[in-house]
Amino acid sequence: MLRTNNCGELRMAHIGAQATLCGWVQTIRDKGGIIWIDLRDRYGVTQLILEEGKTDEKSIQIARQLGREFVVKATGNIAERSAKNDKMPTGDIEIRVSSLQILNTSEVPPFKIEDETDGGDEIRMKYRYLDLRRNIVRKNLELRHKMARFTRNYLDNLDFIEVETPVLIKSTPEGARDFVVPSRMNEGQFYALPQSPQTFKQLLMVAGFDKYYQIVKCFRDEDLRADRQPEFTQIDCEMSFIEQEDILNTFEGLTKHLFKQIKNLDLADFPRMTYAEAMRTYGNDKPDTRFEMKFVELKSNEIVLRTSEKHISNLVGDTFPVFNDAEMVVGICAKNAANYTRKQLDELTEFVKKPQIGAKGLVYVRYNEDGTLKSSVDKFFSEDVLKNWAEKMNAQKGDLMLILSGEANKVRKQLSELRLEMGSQLGLRDKNTFSTLWVIDFPLLDWDEESKRFHAMHHPFTSPKPEDLELLQTNPALVRANAYDLVINGVEVGGGSIRIFDKDLQAKMFALLGFSKEDAESQFGFLMNAFKYGAPPHGGIAFGFDRLCSLFGGADSIRDFIAFPKNNAGRDVMIDSPSVISDEQLKELSILVKKN
Repeated sequence: MLRTNNCGELRMAHIGAQATLCGWVQTIRDKGGIIWIDLRDRYGVTQLILEEGKTDEKSIQIARQLGREFVVKATGNIAERSAKNDKMPTGDIEIRVSSLQILNTSEVPPFKIEDETDGGDEIRMKYRYLDLRRNIVRKNLELRHKMARFTRNYLDNLDFIEVETPVLIKSTPEGARDFVVPSRMNEGQFYALPQSPQTFKQLLMVAGFDKYYQIVKCFRDEDLRADRQPEFTQIDCEMSFIEQEDILNTFEGLTKHLFKQIKNLDLADFPRMTYAEAMRTYGNDKPDTRFEMKFVELKSNEIVLRTSEKHISNLVGDTFPVFNDAEMVVGICAKNAANYTRKQLDELTEFVKKPQIGAKGLVYVRYNEDGTLKSSVDKFFSEDVLKNWAEKMNAQKGDLMLILSGEANKVRKQLSELRLEMGSQLGLRDKNTFSTLWVIDFPLLDWDEESKRFHAMHHPFTSPKPEDLELLQTNPALVRANAYDLVINGVEVGGGSIRIFDKDLQAKMFALLGFSKEDAESQFGFLMNAFKYGAPPHGGIAFGFDRLCSLFGGADSIRDFIAFPKNNAGRDVMIDSPSVISDEQLKELSILVKKN
């Protein structure tokens, strides 16, 4: 080894010993007779000191040739610093250099290699290998490494076996768009990159591997955002001879294990909430339950989601034209927010009217500290009616009621966005607080008006709840899935289901989804054939590993927890990918490209 120690490990106990360090020059301070150099590696920063009259002249000359990010080797005695730095672990000591060697030079980097850098997103993405030298980014990848290690430890101790599944597979029509790969040896045919190892892990259950896991790359050709990349990583798991409760207990255990090992937090048992309840009370199937602010319906006349119960209420009368024709009038109560100014309320109105949210307006009611109620619709409603609203919404003096109206499904989504915005404004979404939740009993099917057919809400292999099997024939829209999502702080970090393992039920499911027998055989014949040979009851779950890491790291974006991520256009600007390939390669792959 070129070094005896790293730049993050020396302490007062090492004083008097000799050490050799290697690393990158972070800063140089030349005060004439004394030169200080901060030397950095993956493990930390150590200060080097060179003094005229005490350090050999050759080393001092070399030190004065250094620039930022030069790679150097330094040998010297470990000494106590006269001016200690309590902001760095090695701040009590320094190396009194006796020998200094330049291992490699460096151009001036395009941004500062520091936590508070002056580089924007695009330039840091282009020089990602430099960005990875920054302490803050390196720690994210160290967190990711620990998450993977503790995940493997937990699952290994439960007798799970890690099995690699193929990356070049078959394209399937359900789900997001596939990335496809042309086959040179099979002209005109294509592989697809896996969106998940779904069918392979089910085949492993048929093969008798009753507990499988894999930390696996998956690929989806879809529009990007902060928590989405074209290639991402899953903790993918499957178990045989189990029921839903077994899956929930096992992977609630994994989540608790990670929180304990990584953050030293002991989580309470995770509550359960049905999809119908989540949509009714939060307008969202992944509600952020760090704060309450539940929906209260002031007017509704609809079938409650996934039940046959008629839900009727009307506390708004027929004096306000905007509410008259609305299918639903629904609001939230923001505690201690009655002091919002008119400007703030106007900003909230503009927020809900943004195209991506789509509300036409916002009604507000202030419950003032003196007990009076002041609203934006005073000329339509008496104070007695407003008091009825306040009672229904459990509003107290000092609270602010915010109300939207419209088509039920749309207004729920709009109010959900407003609820999250209010949670952020009122400081209720602390990244160091963790609220966990299992959402269960999802709809099995989702009707698409454009194609006039059902689509699988989860995927085609999800089992209906046994008590809803008869509804497959009579009312498929009301069938609930044996499916579940793990939600933490309003983020879906994992999801899965109990699978169909009976070939006849699987065939019925394909038919409901609009597959002809020929299409089902062409796409999934291999799985149906496997089911003929004694498929066990089985189910599984997949965690979004990048998303889980960003949650533990307190970040909104998954990008900094991936070593070499893509930008929002799906490009790797560092290596300039995707890129064109030569005409010779295209010809070899039997691909014709039209040219202008």
